[in-house]
Amino acid sequence: MASTPSKDYKRREREQKKLEKRMAREEAKADKLDEKRAEEEAAAEAAIKKAAADEEARIEAEFEAELAAEAKQKDKA
Repeated sequence: MASTPSKDYKRREREQKKLEKRMAREEAKADKLDEKRAEEEAAAEAAIKKAAADEEARIEAEFEAELAAEAKQKDKA
């Protein structure tokens, strides 16, 4: 007599597939969050670098203006 697989076996197989799908979705979500965090960190880093460069440019411009003013006063004297 031929035996057929039990319904329990089929049920367990379905549940395992569901579990694997759920785990894959959760992993994809976690990867997406990691990507988003990395992008935010890169944007913050770029903003900090830009602010530092802007501050350096402002200081340099002030210094150049002071040099020009001193040169002008020397020419007048």
